[in-house]
Amino acid sequence: MNLFVDETVIEVYSGSGGNGAVSFRREKYIPRGGPDGGDGGKGGNIIFIVKRNLKTLSHLKRQRVFKAKNGESGRGKKCSGKNGADCIIEVSPGTLVRDFYSGDQLLDLTEPGEQRLFLQGGRGGKGNSHFATSRNQAPRFAQKGQPGKHRKIKLELKLIADIGFVGLPNAGKSTLLSVLTKARPEIAAYPFTTKIPNLGVIKYDDKDIVIADIPGIIQGASKGAGLGIRFLKHISRTFILAFLIDLSDENFMRAGEILEKELLGFSSELLKKKRCVIGTKMDITGTEERFEDLKNNYKSDIVIGISAVTGKGIPELKKKFLSQLLLSDETSHSQ
Repeated sequence: MNLFVDETVIEVYSGSGGNGAVSFRREKYIPRGGPDGGDGGKGGNIIFIVKRNLKTLSHLKRQRVFKAKNGESGRGKKCSGKNGADCIIEVSPGTLVRDFYSGDQLLDLTEPGEQRLFLQGGRGGKGNSHFATSRNQAPRFAQKGQPGKHRKIKLELKLIADIGFVGLPNAGKSTLLSVLTKARPEIAAYPFTTKIPNLGVIKYDDKDIVIADIPGIIQGASKGAGLGIRFLKHISRTFILAFLIDLSDENFMRAGEILEKELLGFSSELLKKKRCVIGTKMDITGTEERFEDLKNNYKSDIVIGISAVTGKGIPELKKKFLSQLLLSDETSHSQ
């Protein structure tokens, strides 16, 4: 994911309907045939389709204007014009469509394969064959096509995942993601290696568990510090939040306090989610004692100590993730 784009502004135009035709039947031996003007074709629609393989909105940065085709005008012999082709816009699961000016949410596109009509094309005009009456058997007028619609919109992506990794910079989130899944995020021993969200999938039994790793949270993130609010929104759709706390840091207790404060500052709903606290880097000397302190501090949460280097705690962590997600499914189905 070299270019991660989670917001973009585009303009969309549905197609105008084609005009109805003014035409009269003119054949040999029928010099004064009646009206036979055909109808105009319908204008094309603007349609959004959710594609599972898209993880970003970067493909929409290259094109800012999307237009459906206009319907063709009708012709003689009651031939209708061809309908205008629809304009299909493909987006990632988790894409919100908002009005550019008011910010009002218009669509929430979450399910892969979902298709949603956004702007309908204009109706085609009726040909003069529709307007013949006993008083006017040769109408010399037809109906014009209905104009298409235009809208300026903002697309905003919120990643959809089962579990969201949150932690301070260099807490080991990307390393753990690479161990649990086949994802290959950039990993290095310095803060802010992760500059874009990464997604990975754990294949466990017959279930896929999707994990989102967002850039490290620093104090003031909820107010825009560091990479801030731009990426905090990507954990708003997760079922479980996994707090990763670096046990090699002597100020490890402070890390949890910062995470809670910043998540609360962004949205109180985030702290209502199920939570798992993960103590990382337990291959380093002295972390065993700190892990005991961590468990005592988070008695009401699931607390697991792991080492991505040695594999310590990784099988237990996978089982806990699965059991918590299955519990979430049962709860949601019972409501």
